[in-house]
Amino acid sequence: MLSKVVFLVVCASVNCFPRLTSLQPRFSFYTRSDWHAQPATDLTPLSTPVPYVIIHHTYKPDACTSHQECITAMQSMQRYHMESLDWGDIGYNFCIGNSGDIYEGRGWERKGIHAGKANDVSIGICLIGDWRVDQPPQEMLEATKALIQMGVDKGIISPDYKLVGHNQVMATQCPGTALFDIISKWDHFSNKFSVA
Repeated sequence: MLSKVVFLVVCASVNCFPRLTSLQPRFSFYTRSDWHAQPATDLTPLSTPVPYVIIHHTYKPDACTSHQECITAMQSMQRYHMESLDWGDIGYNFCIGNSGDIYEGRGWERKGIHAGKANDVSIGICLIGDWRVDQPPQEMLEATKALIQMGVDKGIISPDYKLVGHNQVMATQCPGTALFDIISKWDHFSNKFSVA
């Protein structure tokens, strides 16, 4: 019995128990069930670790400033992506609301449909709103960085990943000029995208 007590004391002193990620508790993370996602029909696995993180904006729907608005935005995007575009689910791996709340889309394990030829080699993160002129709130930007770090910590995103905007992969205004100007100053930003 004494050996068990000693082990627990030693274990606690060297942090043997799992640590909370930087995502907790500062940012709230909502699963698919939390926002009442429809069951996906496209369950294609993602080969990890991925070498790219691709940043998007929605343009429409507009920025969501409350949890309920973000749930509505997620449901709207999923409906459009599944029913109008026949993508089998919402296209993004994750989406982020104004307050920094993070919403699981396809998640870490499934390939997204968000950036053409980059889908096989990336995690797609969408900042909900139109960021062509307006800058996203700081909480949204910090949550994006924390989410990327979580992906690195999980071994899903390569530690030497490259960060790019959707407009570097396809002809689009996404992720918006204002947001692109911000991410172009972040660590890991790359001016080039290529699939070997």
